[in-house]
Amino acid sequence: MDVLKWILIPIALGLSLLLIAATNSSAKNVTVKMNRVAPTGHAASIGTVELTDTKYGMLIIPDLHNLPPGIHGFHVHINPSCADDGKAAGGHLDPQKTGKHRGPYNSKGHLGDLPALTVDQNGGVTLPVLAPRLKVSQVMGHALIFHVGSDNYADKPQKLGGGDGRLACGIIK
Repeated sequence: MDVLKWILIPIALGLSLLLIAATNSSAKNVTVKMNRVAPTGHAASIGTVELTDTKYGMLIIPDLHNLPPGIHGFHVHINPSCADDGKAAGGHLDPQKTGKHRGPYNSKGHLGDLPALTVDQNGGVTLPVLAPRLKVSQVMGHALIFHVGSDNYADKPQKLGGGDGRLACGIIK
């Protein structure tokens, strides 16, 4: 029964988030094309991420594939560039200049800290997540970065949650 609970809870959460988006017909909606990073910018496509405003924050609906299974850091980065293996995107969006990586639920950290994404055993991620501190208008003209490693929403024991290198990138336009 416990295994079934851990399968059904994320599905119920995802459906709830989709219903929130569906009831907000005036929502701003943007689809971001995500590609693996490369020295020159974009490489192979890994899918898309839809960003939608809701009254509860920005709903993030990933439709990504061909990724390594596990939990991965996911952030809005300052610059609208995926060049130089994603490094040209710069650091996390931090307009208040907090200098702290605290995750998506703490107002004393980077605004660009998003909920981590979980990739299933088949290399896909489709479970929606909610970034309660953001609206789509705040992230326009920036980059989405999908990291190689996980994210613990802290700067310790590793800086920026331990997300390590940049695996994929997309420009929010």
